Amino acid sequence: MQKRYQWKLKQREITLGDRTLLVGVLNATPDSFSDGGKYSDPDRAFARAIELEDEGADILDIGAESTRPGSQRISEAEELRRLIPLLKRLRGKLAIPISVDTYKSGVAEKALEHGAEIINDPSGILLDLQLPRVVTKYDAGLIINHMRGTPETWAKLPPIKDLMRSITIDLEAALHRARQIGVQKHQIVIDPGLGFGKRREQNSEILANLSVLRSFDLPVLVGPSRKLFLKKEDETLTEFATAGAVAASILNGAHLVRVHDVKAMKSVVEVVDAIRQSDYSEMETAAPQLRWQRGQ
Repeated sequence: MQKRYQWKLKQREITLGDRTLLVGVLNATPDSFSDGGKYSDPDRAFARAIELEDEGADILDIGAESTRPGSQRISEAEELRRLIPLLKRLRGKLAIPISVDTYKSGVAEKALEHGAEIINDPSGILLDLQLPRVVTKYDAGLIINHMRGTPETWAKLPPIKDLMRSITIDLEAALHRARQIGVQKHQIVIDPGLGFGKRREQNSEILANLSVLRSFDLPVLVGPSRKLFLKKEDETLTEFATAGAVAASILNGAHLVRVHDVKAMKSVVEVVDAIRQSDYSEMETAAPQLRWQRGQ
């Protein structure tokens, strides 16, 4: 059975472990990998946010700066220009908490002032060491994502040697940076960072070895949705590939999955949760009798 955690935000607590929570992705950017430009208009982004909640998202994760491979960094002012009008419109309109995907402490502070409750740092607290201070100030949730290099350099990076050990060491260092500034354990979720500086085949290795992250005794989020290593010749097949990765994530220990197509992935999550949460006590009770019947 999945270990339960209480993720404590300023205004609420979220129980993790009873069922897998769906984090719905909303890219308010003109250049995101999977839906670049589709929701850069505030009206469309607002409508999509409401739709994601209706489809079953437990958390809305808004990104205003693309982290697709090869993407260029944008200024804090530009990120805020894309983000703040949307947060203003959404305030009081959603029952679910809003997470903002940013590594900039200035953006994080403005987002939390405008109603966000979680900061999802894609950089593993490497690009702005003041971000944990903002999280502490607002009693916000913090998702620490493992990233190697930057989107501009990912294509040139060699494969990571001793993959899971390397991810574990980097996450340990990120957690130390956060805790040193005052972020509490009950505020933190960790993410192994599928696609963030990893070679294509190494993403499958991460999914197969998620149990390694149990040593942190923290809830785990995995974001496989529409990643490059799952990309197929058309969108429908890519969603099927995403469904397979979502299922693997849950069976191997994810407490939350970050997805674009919440409606379709909700069905996947419900089935896999039912399998994962099945009571094995009857099987364990029957095991001696089965061995006897086989003459063992």
